[in-house]
Amino acid sequence: MLIVEGLTRRFGDRIAVDDICLEVPRGSFVGVIGRSGAGKSTLLRMINRLSDPTAGRILWNGRDVTALRGRELREWRARCAMVFQQFNLSGRLDVLTNVLVGRLSQVPARRSLLRLWSAEDRAIALSALERFDIAELAPQRAEHLSGGQQQRVAIARALVQEPDIILADEPIASLDPRNTRIVMDALARINRDFGITVLCNLHALDIARSYCDRLVGLSAGRLVFDGPPDALDAAAARELYGPEADEVVDAAPCAPVALPFAVSA
Repeated sequence: MLIVEGLTRRFGDRIAVDDICLEVPRGSFVGVIGRSGAGKSTLLRMINRLSDPTAGRILWNGRDVTALRGRELREWRARCAMVFQQFNLSGRLDVLTNVLVGRLSQVPARRSLLRLWSAEDRAIALSALERFDIAELAPQRAEHLSGGQQQRVAIARALVQEPDIILADEPIASLDPRNTRIVMDALARINRDFGITVLCNLHALDIARSYCDRLVGLSAGRLVFDGPPDALDAAAARELYGPEADEVVDAAPCAPVALPFAVSA
């Protein structure tokens, strides 16, 4: 269980996240929705502890994440994997090595610096790539991949961390419709087949409605909606999206597409 208690983040006089309280049961797929600048990214970065809260607490299974320091904080970041909008891959490294970076918390520092990956680590990384139908890309440099391929590599890197939670920060913002569905389908399969909790920041309401079992809506840093997708009515949408509300509410849900591979439990 992830519990967020009174989480607040200030940047000078500006409040980016304002006294948010949430309870997220293990295995949930939660879409964090709202306009750009609503505080979605700041919320996820605080949960991962890439950004420290000004006030409030984050608890995971009763443990105070906001109090972690040093090695314990590094361990938490390994268990709470991030997937970023801009992929955060090293373009000059091959795909397999980019995925193996997700194993850094599992191997001694000297061995990882020298890229002395064990056969087991390589097998885990290749298995993750196979899961997303991109194992044949393992020897290619990441900079030569399409955006959709790069994001699947980033998700594979998150998966090999063996996380309890995946935090996806606008993972589809720069993707075309087909790759959007492929990436979201990949996150949904991870959630379903491994029971990994997923919190995914999304601007597109149709995507959020299609893939998430719960929506959390932010506006100006405040929590203004928390419930199932079909409970998001026109009034709540107007508070979230302002003048764009009618457009996003009327958008038809985007049907998931099957990835060209079978995922085993």
